[in-house]
Amino acid sequence: MTAKTARKAQLVLADGTAFAGVAIGAEGTTTGEAVFTTGMTGYQEVLTDPSYCGQIVTMTATEQGNTGVNAEDHEAERPRVAGFVVHELSSLSSNWRARATLDEYLKQHGIVGISGVDTRALTRHLRDQGAQMAAIGTEDAATLRDRAKAAPPMTGLDLTTQVSTKTAYEWIENAGTWTVGKAHGARYHVVAVDFGVKQNILRCLVEAGCRVTVVPGTTSASDILARNPDGVFLSNGPGDPAAVTQGIKTVRDLIGKKPMFGICLGHQILCLALGGNTYKLKFGHRGLNQPVQDLETGRIEITTQNHGFCVDVDSLKGKSELTHLHLNDGTCEGIRHKESGAFSVQYHPEASAGPHDARYLFQRFVQKIENGAA
Repeated sequence: MTAKTARKAQLVLADGTAFAGVAIGAEGTTTGEAVFTTGMTGYQEVLTDPSYCGQIVTMTATEQGNTGVNAEDHEAERPRVAGFVVHELSSLSSNWRARATLDEYLKQHGIVGISGVDTRALTRHLRDQGAQMAAIGTEDAATLRDRAKAAPPMTGLDLTTQVSTKTAYEWIENAGTWTVGKAHGARYHVVAVDFGVKQNILRCLVEAGCRVTVVPGTTSASDILARNPDGVFLSNGPGDPAAVTQGIKTVRDLIGKKPMFGICLGHQILCLALGGNTYKLKFGHRGLNQPVQDLETGRIEITTQNHGFCVDVDSLKGKSELTHLHLNDGTCEGIRHKESGAFSVQYHPEASAGPHDARYLFQRFVQKIENGAA
């Protein structure tokens, strides 16, 4: 973008703090919860992760867009972020798979963004003051601040209906080569409840040997059981887990009837269905380098994470046991229900982007299905 065509823009937080930059992506103004992710790579996966719905995402790595955007690395059909913040936007796409520049992609999907921002200062502010509502636009700072203050906070919002599928469908793409029909023998039928599922989760289920049917997040327990699944998977998704009342009821009605595995929002919904509580973290866990300990094996995993809410593990005493622990702040990263064996993790074992340390959890789910069948 040349200096002649550049449009001055600002990101203004609800507390009035303003960050100057240059408008990128679509024209207009946007509001959302300002958050940051510490991943050094994976901007396309971040943009298309439905869990970021309603959020203005700051990338802490300095340059973004240098490999462009391709048709293989998306995690949903289109991006769901409310806005995008970068320090430096590359105008080059130096990758043979690239089909568009990052700026072209943002414009194509109507995503308002800003570059030239001091993302280090913004990240430090959000770390110290907490994630908060914000606005991006070319208007004056006072107007943008008022827009940010008027935007509904993330607490109390059920955003799953904005990102969940409207109709059930079969998923048959493999994780290993991302080709169709290459599963290692589809031995078991898994119904995946879509609260905003990432596609690589579905690929990993197929890779583990599952025939996967994806259903809307509003599907009832009776409708799920009518499909005669061998197991039920609860997906990731955006918003406040306590507000997903239909999903909580569905899971409560399913507990003990089928082997169950949840990731991220699915983990939180399972814990709420078991009678637990959730609370909002100050600035959340978002990135590709989050250390987690598997308390059963003692093994340390470096994990991909994206969440702003957390399970209060003390609220599940006597009902479930803590299986995974975040080593930075000691928060709950995984549980297992003592009675039914249902289990879940707060992080993303499917990665995309990120390390593959936790891929074993998909095999653990299949093993529970096998044990149930036996």
